[in-house]
Amino acid sequence: MTAISLSRITDLWASRKPTALAVTHGAEQLTWSELHERVQSLAASYAARGVEHEDRVSIALPNGVEFVVATLATWKLGASPYPMSAFLTRHERRRILALADPKLVVGGTEDDGRNNWIPANFDPPPSPEGHIFPEKTASCIKAMASGGSTGDPKLIVSRRPAVWDPDGETPGFYREGCTLIPGPFYHQGPFTWGFAGLFTGNHLVITSKFDATETLALVERHQVTMTSLVPTMMQRILALPEEVRTGTNVSSLRALWHLGAPCPPWVKQAYIDWLGAEVIWELYGGTESVGTTTIRGDEWLQHRGSVGRPAATCEIKIVGDDGKELPAGETGEIFLRPRSGPGSTYRYIGAEARRLDGGWETLGDIGYLDADGYLYIKDRRSDMILSGGANIFPAEIEAAIEAFPGVRSSAVIGLPHVDLGNSVHAIIDSAGSPIDKVQLMGHLRSRLSRPKLPRSIEIVDTPLRDEAGKVRRRNLRDERTRNS
Repeated sequence: MTAISLSRITDLWASRKPTALAVTHGAEQLTWSELHERVQSLAASYAARGVEHEDRVSIALPNGVEFVVATLATWKLGASPYPMSAFLTRHERRRILALADPKLVVGGTEDDGRNNWIPANFDPPPSPEGHIFPEKTASCIKAMASGGSTGDPKLIVSRRPAVWDPDGETPGFYREGCTLIPGPFYHQGPFTWGFAGLFTGNHLVITSKFDATETLALVERHQVTMTSLVPTMMQRILALPEEVRTGTNVSSLRALWHLGAPCPPWVKQAYIDWLGAEVIWELYGGTESVGTTTIRGDEWLQHRGSVGRPAATCEIKIVGDDGKELPAGETGEIFLRPRSGPGSTYRYIGAEARRLDGGWETLGDIGYLDADGYLYIKDRRSDMILSGGANIFPAEIEAAIEAFPGVRSSAVIGLPHVDLGNSVHAIIDSAGSPIDKVQLMGHLRSRLSRPKLPRSIEIVDTPLRDEAGKVRRRNLRDERTRNS
């Protein structure tokens, strides 16, 4: 089958396997037939509120069946979903809605300044029996909100139309299995992996938030074949008692994808040893879709630390501070370019793309290409610490810190220093466990050269990363310099 409009996706799977489970969230489950009926009813309510082809619908709902139905109902009308966090402050939500200018807001609160609003837990009346919506395809499959490293909101509007090949074959992606998504749908990775699984006939299992023990239990209970995690989640699963982790049957997993942040090599190796190299997949790329790389675990073992080679749809080059392309092995800023041409994969609302001549763009990451064309990520340019004339990459230090027992997560930042310019400061989330700093420094000395060693260590007991594994080092740095 070729690609079909997403306005028809629930019609297809409801006709193919009406009684099979489509979505599960806790105790709530819908078969494909039930999901299709819910989508039809909600789409009718959206249409009654004026949503038409090519309109925008902002969806500010937490993870759950309701989020899935709202998104599918939006596509049913040929409109574009604009997911956003249900946990934003009123101020943050209003800034994003001002950019999106949606026809309808789903979730949020009535005082967001939008007349066309539907609250969470909305129960639409049934749609007329036998009603068939005309096929309409949105020219934009989605738009994701991002604050980026600046804190200023922007929308990344996809130029990909809302179509999908439900029978397509993609390496590392499996049809008609079970997909588990423990991350928040307002982020690119969970949204893309979750709905791609649904489009290809998978049973989609959702969690309200990530819990390491629950994640393993759900894999066993639902015979999950594919999941998507961030490295922080992977580390929290590894930190479980050995009898819990190895006592859960996860043999159904055929693909575990990780993305969203650099994965410490020791974490990746531990998963390869546990689940098998052919199960572990990594993707590098951005919401802008200007370029991606992928690598499977067995290939990674031959190119340790790499995130893979560029996909056939893009090109990658490394650029130095002087703007010139660097040869293999030299570290600089990573630039990507879609072979379909600059601006062909997305457009911004609320920001301008930073492009070099020829349409090259950067996600702000630092790294290098080896002689075989494999890409290696060092860190983000905005997070790099210049200390005593040396470029220090926080991700490398954080990976070493997080290999120490009792560490849940860490963030390494640069603090002003009279002599060095910046000194390396480590913030460590121990989740309340005691951390022996002397032993920790001994551990770090065996893994890091002297310039990379933290000059100061701060222990906290609150999470440093959000549900998607992101850490805002700029905010942490500002808090500490403001209070100094």
